[in-house]
Amino acid sequence: MFGFGMPEMIIILVLALVVVGPAKLPQLGQALGSGIRNFKKASSGDDVAKLDKEPQ
Repeated sequence: MFGFGMPEMIIILVLALVVVGPAKLPQLGQALGSGIRNFKKASSGDDVAKLDKEPQ
């Protein structure tokens, strides 16, 4: 898709491991995953229905 193969992914993972550290890498992955999930919800319009249903 973007021209990323297995060698490029390994290099990115090693760089992330060096920059962030092994202890914080799972937290970074979790934050990235929740951010992508929230973006997908917002772009599909699911959160608009939730806002309309909230009591005021």
